[in-house]
Amino acid sequence: MEPLEKLRRVRIEKLEKIKKLGIDPYPAKSNKKQSITTCLKSQGQKVQTAGRIVALRSHGGSTFADLVDESGKIQLFFSDRQLSRFARPLRLGIEASPLRLGIEASEARRATVNRQLLALLDIGDFISVLGKVDKTQAGQITIFVESFSLLTKSLRPIPKAFYGLKDIETRLRKRYLDFLTNQDTFEIFLKKNKFWQAVREYLIKKDFLEVETPALEPIPGGADATPFVTHYNALNTDFYLRISLELYQKRLLVGGFEKIFEIGKIFRNEGIDAEHLQDYLQMEFYWAYADYEMLMDFVEDYYRYIVKETLGTEKSKIGDKDVDWGKRWERIDYFDSFKQQTGIDLNKNPKVSDLSKLAEKVSAKPSKNLGQGRLIDLIYKKTIRPKIIQPSFLINHPVSVSPLAKRSHKNPKQVERIQVLAAGTEIGNGWSELNNPIDQEERFKQQQELRKKGDDEAQMYDKDFVEALEYGMPPAAGFGLSQRFFAVLVDKPIRETVFFPHVKPKLKGK
Repeated sequence: MEPLEKLRRVRIEKLEKIKKLGIDPYPAKSNKKQSITTCLKSQGQKVQTAGRIVALRSHGGSTFADLVDESGKIQLFFSDRQLSRFARPLRLGIEASPLRLGIEASEARRATVNRQLLALLDIGDFISVLGKVDKTQAGQITIFVESFSLLTKSLRPIPKAFYGLKDIETRLRKRYLDFLTNQDTFEIFLKKNKFWQAVREYLIKKDFLEVETPALEPIPGGADATPFVTHYNALNTDFYLRISLELYQKRLLVGGFEKIFEIGKIFRNEGIDAEHLQDYLQMEFYWAYADYEMLMDFVEDYYRYIVKETLGTEKSKIGDKDVDWGKRWERIDYFDSFKQQTGIDLNKNPKVSDLSKLAEKVSAKPSKNLGQGRLIDLIYKKTIRPKIIQPSFLINHPVSVSPLAKRSHKNPKQVERIQVLAAGTEIGNGWSELNNPIDQEERFKQQQELRKKGDDEAQMYDKDFVEALEYGMPPAAGFGLSQRFFAVLVDKPIRETVFFPHVKPKLKGK
């Protein structure tokens, strides 16, 4: 029998003994009144709290334990004397009534059961305790337990920190154990909560309205990505899980809404790596009567707010590099930077064959039949993006890589687009929205041609969206950020910043 199974069998035997004592090992009620953090501040007071046992130490007639809940950890002290305080001799005389004798006999039995139950506890069990908070002779804040009850009997031993959880796949597969044994992992998700609160709070303060749009779409749009497909039985039609929050929010701009945002899950059927997930949380906002110049000033302040609320400072660390979000951000022209890094002038409409050769040269690994825009994007990701460490705006992208952005009035080969870059990756994307239905329809048709040639990530032609634009959409700016921004702030691969990331199925027998 495997060692783990032997330990599990011992705990099951303890479970049966607990049942024989007349104790429910999985009661519904706990009577928890204070968090452990509150208990730590309640010296001299009686408290009633609950949590999981993470350490047990017995010394003769005394037992020490460490109890944790979400808020913190505190030491418990059990003594046979305290737990036996009701087992006093039965008194004679006026108090020795049948009722009094019954009460004292019941209390004595309870004290005996408590001592037996204490011996059956294990690390991992949940208990509720009542007692007075004071300091031990060593000066440690402790709950001196007067009574306790079992809330949950744990049947599997919790591994010690990192023991058996060194492999990243195991940690992600059994995420609950990662949280139990790694406080740093636990803390990441407390910060993540602050992150998304800040994302939402800033926009609400700026009078944006939170909205909700469909997660299932007849035509996926708003990004270059391969969608997941599913079948809608009630309509007997295939639908797609959304790859962006964009096109429905723009329809809302057509309908008269002016400042809107959504925080929602999007789904992209792409590879797993340190920067990509198949489903993740994203925020997108749309702002009528704004353009990409207004967007940059807004976004720079927005990011500083998010960073400060999440980390408590405007500085973070990426590997061994310090990143300062508080400094004025550099604005980098896409065309200028591309020419500097590759020698190719995008104003001269470079040939697809030349771009394909360059993509191979910089190890971008282009697949066959990619168009100009996709090849330019692959080269940019290998040559420009990795070198940008401090928060910066990359602006004025080629039209061929931005089918939903408005053309620049200064250069028709460019669009009014911004990307937020930091730590060598993209952590935000926005533009002046294309509201010319004729131009939008032409770009959709160009994307369709790319799809026919084998580019599965090219955008689909959304006829209904073009029709909506024909009714008129005001000039507007849109912007999106995702979970990747948070991953950069805490300097972790993105899979480690979601509670339960998808992992490859375990092989049989392993």
